[in-house]
Amino acid sequence: MNNLEKIKNILLEKNASLVVLYKDGEIKEYYQDRIKDIKEILMQDKSQLKDTIVADKVIGKVAASILAVAGVKEIYADIISEFAIPVLEKNNIKYEFKNKVEYIKNKDNTGMCPMENKYKDETDINIIYNEMIGEK
Repeated sequence: MNNLEKIKNILLEKNASLVVLYKDGEIKEYYQDRIKDIKEILMQDKSQLKDTIVADKVIGKVAASILAVAGVKEIYADIISEFAIPVLEKNNIKYEFKNKVEYIKNKDNTGMCPMENKYKDETDINIIYNEMIGEK
């Protein structure tokens, strides 16, 4: 079983929202919704996600952009949006997913996630990163 499969299994078995395999081999699980966990990790240490492997329940364009700027090397998403895929491909991040959707939905499933909608046409991922996390 490769590393991506290992953290993907943890994500699914423990119903975590995010699982990170850090470059030192440590695996951590996180349980907050949306991108709160990613933001908290990067607020503590902007380089903490460099060269990591991430398994996440949902990856939209905002999460993909933040993870790309942070230096993640591989991603598994239970759900990925069509807006996220070009970001990952342009930044040479290997990715796998279970389900692809047109866009990430808002919390009450009545339309597009406000963040996905706000940034869907943004071409500079550093702008998304800086507005969501702060200077790199």
